Amino acid sequence: MSPRSAFDEQLAHLQRDMLRMGVFVNEAIDKAVRALQRMDQNLAREVVDGDEVADRMAIDLQQRCLQLMALQQPLARDLRTIGTVLKVATDLERMADHATDIAKVVLRLDAPVPPKLMADIPLLARRVQEMNREALDAWVQGDSDRARRMAEQDDEVDRLYRRVFDELLQAMQADPKAVRPATYLLLVAHHLERIGDHATNLGEWTIYQETGELQDLNG
Repeated sequence: MSPRSAFDEQLAHLQRDMLRMGVFVNEAIDKAVRALQRMDQNLAREVVDGDEVADRMAIDLQQRCLQLMALQQPLARDLRTIGTVLKVATDLERMADHATDIAKVVLRLDAPVPPKLMADIPLLARRVQEMNREALDAWVQGDSDRARRMAEQDDEVDRLYRRVFDELLQAMQADPKAVRPATYLLLVAHHLERIGDHATNLGEWTIYQETGELQDLNG
């Protein structure tokens, strides 16, 4: 096998493993949200236990990226691809951290959350999950336009987050018994909003990989 063929194979393997991590993290987010909606502590523990797996995946990808850059000295497009995997692995790992923090909220709650308090959190969660799936699909397809369209959804996520924040504050003011569960739900909403921000970052890295341009899609 020629050096170029070996490099191409390593690069393709790197991209496949990054996609595998993306799917793993998406599943963790989905499980964390389902655990909250069902107050399923076993499912929440599964998410928490899986965080170490996501950490190992990120470290492995980052180490391999650095090795490829050091040993192969890639140029232009190949270098952008490796740099993108390096950055995306970090964003995915942070998404997994946020999913874990949502699961930990479920473990701390000792009673089901009143449906009224859940308010728009399920809708916020769906929007964030849609963003993340779109971000990964855009990366896989190398579709900069799709990445931009995905990032536009972040405005709706931000609006939903502010609405959830206001609703929960009003609930706490109206009923002292709501303070504890509402405080935890504020944390959940914050983690979901941050996952949306990281999905937007994935869109930025997709555009960079395809065009060589760094664009701020969070603006």
